[in-house]
Amino acid sequence: MPDLDLHVERHPATLRLLVEDKLRAAIVEGRFPPGRRLIERELCELTGVGRTSIREAIRQLEAEGLVTVVPHRGPTVTVITPGEARDLYAVRGLLEGYAGREFARLRPEAEIAALGRDVEGFARAAASADRRTLIAAKTALYATLMRGCGNAVVRQMLTTLHNRITLLRLTSMSQPGRLKDSVSEIRTIAAAIVTGDGDAAEASCRLHIARAAVVAIAVLEQQSNVPTQVSRGRHSKTE
Repeated sequence: MPDLDLHVERHPATLRLLVEDKLRAAIVEGRFPPGRRLIERELCELTGVGRTSIREAIRQLEAEGLVTVVPHRGPTVTVITPGEARDLYAVRGLLEGYAGREFARLRPEAEIAALGRDVEGFARAAASADRRTLIAAKTALYATLMRGCGNAVVRQMLTTLHNRITLLRLTSMSQPGRLKDSVSEIRTIAAAIVTGDGDAAEASCRLHIARAAVVAIAVLEQQSNVPTQVSRGRHSKTE
């Protein structure tokens, strides 16, 4: 993978965090796709750090749900099943609905201003359809939503959820028409927050997530059926 630059500048105090950030970004941006094996030697070469730092980073990403250690195969990028996706989106809907309501109630001035900038940033990113720009714009938008709700516990829980949801975000946003709908839904959420309409903000957040869930789960179900059909076809030929 000659075009993949994950090289990390050495600094003892922050080396582990830097390695985590590099590997996390490679996963959430889709450069390390679900199911890909994470081979220590290869990661050492890509990052320029030793095995200890790589192992520590892998352990942290496993705790976040981004990496799964498979027996006899080692660490791989987590593959989320349709059932797991339903659970993730269900919990996310509850938490983000609450965050939207609280943001609308509190309406902190700095975060309201940031929300406007982030919404327009996401709209521009959607128009460009660039993968990295989209992820960065959506991440910034959700960070503002979490700050604006004023609840540190919700923010912490949503951060963990978003790390896993990002594995699915590109799946849903890459479907025809979804980006346009997503921008419209985000604008509706922001408008409700700015006007202080907590009911509308909560409902709009939950609707946005429910629609994203439908798209992502449909794609996952289709993908999960493909290998089964192929394996059955191969099996029938050998009988």
